[in-house]
Amino acid sequence: MFSTLKPKAASVGSCQFIVGCLHTQTQISKTFWHSPIHQTLHSLLDQCCSMKQLKRVHAQIILHGLAGHVLTLGKLVSFCATPQVGDLRYAQLLFDQIPQPNKFMYNHLIRGYSNSHDPIKSLLLYRQMMSAGLIPNQFTIPFVVKACAFNPSFWEAVVVHAQAIKLGMGSHVCVQNAFLSAYVACRLMPSARQVFDDISDRTLVSWNSMIAGYSKMGCCKEAILLFREMRHLGLDPDVFTLVSLLSVSSKLGDLDLGRFVHFYIVVTGIEIDSIVTNALIDMYAKCGHLQNATRVFDRMHDKDVVSWTCMVNAYANHGLIDYALKIFNQMPVKNVVSWNSIIWCHVQEGQYTEAVELFCRMIVSGVMPDDATLVSILSSCSHMGDLALGKQAHNYVCDNNITVSVTLCNSLIDMYAKCGALQTAMDIFFGMPEKNVVSWNVIIGALALHGFGEEAVEMFEKMQASGLSPDEITFTGLLSACSHSGFVDLGRHYFDTMSSTFGISPDVEHYACMVDLLGRGGFLGEAMALIQKMPIKPDVVVWGALLGACRTYGNLEIGKQIMKQLLELGRHDSGLYVLLSNMYSESQRWDDMNKIRKIMDESGIKKCRAISFIEIDGSCHQFMVDDKSHGASTSISSLLDQLMDHLKFIEYPCKPSDAEEIYYSAYVRASSLQHSFADLGKDSRLLVEEPSLMKILVPNNRVHNLAVCGCILAK
Repeated sequence: MFSTLKPKAASVGSCQFIVGCLHTQTQISKTFWHSPIHQTLHSLLDQCCSMKQLKRVHAQIILHGLAGHVLTLGKLVSFCATPQVGDLRYAQLLFDQIPQPNKFMYNHLIRGYSNSHDPIKSLLLYRQMMSAGLIPNQFTIPFVVKACAFNPSFWEAVVVHAQAIKLGMGSHVCVQNAFLSAYVACRLMPSARQVFDDISDRTLVSWNSMIAGYSKMGCCKEAILLFREMRHLGLDPDVFTLVSLLSVSSKLGDLDLGRFVHFYIVVTGIEIDSIVTNALIDMYAKCGHLQNATRVFDRMHDKDVVSWTCMVNAYANHGLIDYALKIFNQMPVKNVVSWNSIIWCHVQEGQYTEAVELFCRMIVSGVMPDDATLVSILSSCSHMGDLALGKQAHNYVCDNNITVSVTLCNSLIDMYAKCGALQTAMDIFFGMPEKNVVSWNVIIGALALHGFGEEAVEMFEKMQASGLSPDEITFTGLLSACSHSGFVDLGRHYFDTMSSTFGISPDVEHYACMVDLLGRGGFLGEAMALIQKMPIKPDVVVWGALLGACRTYGNLEIGKQIMKQLLELGRHDSGLYVLLSNMYSESQRWDDMNKIRKIMDESGIKKCRAISFIEIDGSCHQFMVDDKSHGASTSISSLLDQLMDHLKFIEYPCKPSDAEEIYYSAYVRASSLQHSFADLGKDSRLLVEEPSLMKILVPNNRVHNLAVCGCILAK
């Protein structure tokens, strides 16, 4: 290509030097070239396909004195600002050395930045252009508006829109489409619709932008109506329209709409790409037709990573984890989204150990985890109570300089709180530069979980002072804190104000917290009256909270009423029936107890076997009632016998039912026995001879036991 040139000798060694040479040039010449060499250089500029070639031509342009020509500089800036092949940094260096850049140069550099990862520079260049007295045209505005849509920056878009109208460009279709997309990106559908209605000659881009905007905002009805209007006017949809409609069908679960789109594709023979096919798979899966989703997937000739991931999600959403894992293992290429999908579906199904194993496989495969991955793993650690693994995940974030988002911070706080490290959770919370409503909800819930009711209430007041409004989850944590700390009056106050002041209608979780609060305070009648006034049906948690209070206060009458309600509603939760059975047993009403057990047998109700997780020396152990699978089960049973003898010796007040459960699951009852371990510590033989077993019986971190201190939490 460059053989026609006879380059002059030059010692130009860097692009900075080449660009710097422009500074030594005199005024930009406005004349065209007058020699064959100039024509050749311009021809070579048009043929450049890489920055390496352009820099070589640029060096010759400078050496032959062509660097002052406006057309030449415009071509250089234009090529450097081109996506994929250009170099914006080089373009900016060129641009900065030009004394008076023209509109053409500004437009190309603005376009380049609008397509980059730093589109805000397009806005800065636009302001600079206006300050220089240059009037933008219809080629300037769309790229400036595109930069507004990227952030998104609503007020900047409004200002540019006003300027475009003032300059007489408000009626250009390309300009109107740009503002339409910007308002959609800013989630301002009324403004977008106003622009759409003002377009006199709407293109397919206009319709697609509006339909896609309605789809993303969940305004599915409006999207369907707009599509019908579009078809009525005789416009044929393209692949972008079809993807938006399939998205609407997926969100609504509207199988008829999805089938119509599929039928349209088949009948018209429209050429579709993998994006449309993947949308079809997702639509059928979310509409409950897994067989059709599989059929579409099997017929694909070129399956990409998105196609495989769609099928993984399809099986996972139907609870078919084994099939999802099978599809995942068959994937030729896996990206971070694929790994996140399979890990998260295991977390949702409660398969936390398997989720962690998949995370380890992901690391070994060389795929870098992102926020979503780490949130899933931290959730697994929270449920398992595995503080050691949670710390490893936290260290991984720190060691790999991963940007910690607000969501990731919230997950770290939740993990540390649920694993017993409340102070660490508090330190992370107070160290957050930015907090959202979820952040406050997590820390209020953490304080409530650990029994710091007063601190939880103070945190709620600080949340309001920060300018954030509480939501329904905030009040769930707040009422739980009041319940655990015995703040009956304060709990009543917050329950009333959540609807009267904040406009939040109490949900079943809030009623459960209030019933638990009143029950713990001994206000069983008020709790029963509250349940009867509930606008929604009470669930098993509500009845469980009241039954637990009835057992504590020995109120069999209300217990009978609850039993009657359960039979009428056809509720068959084992936890509630076991509670009633225990109440009758403790009152020595054996006939009533036998009736409950008979009902359980006839209804096929079986007591669920709870699992407890205990972390010891960085390793997580799990136990079930009467579990003999643990390697140290024999030694544990022996030590339990000694523990029971010690409790009898110190005359620890313990009900018969508690004694039975202690024997079989001391890990569940450890929290109710800790106040007696000071006396137990005097028996040095137990602590010295069996220190590892004592760690099992009295762990530092106890999580997720279904029974604590004699109260059963029905799930």
